[in-house]
Amino acid sequence: MTTITSDSGDTLSAWITLLLAFSCGLIVANIYYAQPLIGPIGADLGLRPQFAGLLVTMSQIGYGAGLLLVVPLGDLIENRKLVIATIIIGAAALACAALATSPSTFLLSALLIGFGSVAVQILIPYAGHMAPEAIRGRTVGNVTTGLMLGIMLARPLASFVAAHASWHVIYAASAVAMVILAIVLRVALPPREPEARLSYGQLLGSMVHLYRDTPALRRRALYQAALFGCFSVFWTTVPLLLAGPDFRMSQTGIALFALAGVAGAIMAPVAGRIADRGWTKPATVAAMLLCATGFAVTLLAPLGTNWSLAMLVVAAIAIDCGAQLSLILGYRVLFVLGAGQRSRLNGLYMTTFFVAGAAGSGIGAFAYAHGGWTFAAALGMALPLAALAYLFTEQD
Repeated sequence: MTTITSDSGDTLSAWITLLLAFSCGLIVANIYYAQPLIGPIGADLGLRPQFAGLLVTMSQIGYGAGLLLVVPLGDLIENRKLVIATIIIGAAALACAALATSPSTFLLSALLIGFGSVAVQILIPYAGHMAPEAIRGRTVGNVTTGLMLGIMLARPLASFVAAHASWHVIYAASAVAMVILAIVLRVALPPREPEARLSYGQLLGSMVHLYRDTPALRRRALYQAALFGCFSVFWTTVPLLLAGPDFRMSQTGIALFALAGVAGAIMAPVAGRIADRGWTKPATVAAMLLCATGFAVTLLAPLGTNWSLAMLVVAAIAIDCGAQLSLILGYRVLFVLGAGQRSRLNGLYMTTFFVAGAAGSGIGAFAYAHGGWTFAAALGMALPLAALAYLFTEQD
């Protein structure tokens, strides 16, 4: 079996590209199953409504911890083994979540689900290593399409399953799927040995210097933190709005609404091509404006009307497209900085904005509980507008 080394010059076959995209989608979906189900899960487990956002926040905290502590190991440990180990951790945590009968058990399981789901952020740099420089943005964009489809489809899938069976079922089924996926990846992926020869302590210590000495990393991470925080505010609070007295939607109705977000996945390959052409700064401005405008249009009509529902659909598409566009632009900027540090750069990038995403979920639910949709929308708009102000300080 061939061993892949950094920037080997090999191209990804269509089969491997499809497998990586499918794997990323299947794994990352585990973090998002709880988002449309925070009502029924919280009620079933006896969690008070004001703390419902923790059901999503805990998995994002775990994901952030994995990004900081596990993903950098992609520069040190053979990548296929690392991916499989993290998937197995996720599978065990999903099984525990399926069996949970108390808030503490579920919240701990959610933390470990997020931790195990960082396998996707080892697979994406893996794709970057295998792709030639000229098409690296396009390749990463294609693989990330799978990741975004997983995020978008996780919500309607979870809602449909909960409506016709139980929220426990989606976690049990995903635990089985993770075990099968680990076996498939073990057979199908060639190993990739990194060239770095550092201790784990040296590896983590080097990340402090990378963050300090790489202005492009800091900027792209903060841009994406604002947009992913906006994304998390929207998708944590909109199920509460739709299930509330203004719309009174069932879980099936919320699932159908969530399908609108799938349209955002089309942005990934488009964003990759934009990045390869060097249009990074204007495209970043467009991403921020999409997210801010998305929340703004939801305030144009009285809640509960058909016009209001239509504006929420527009917002879902705009916010998803904006967050996705910024994500791919950031990958392209970082992945040209050097193969030997690609996993560490990715870990720092993703950790920064997933912490913001976790905060967005928790603060968004709190804002909605205390100020309704107007308060949540104002918070969602403020984040990309703050990022836009920061972008204008960037030197060309």
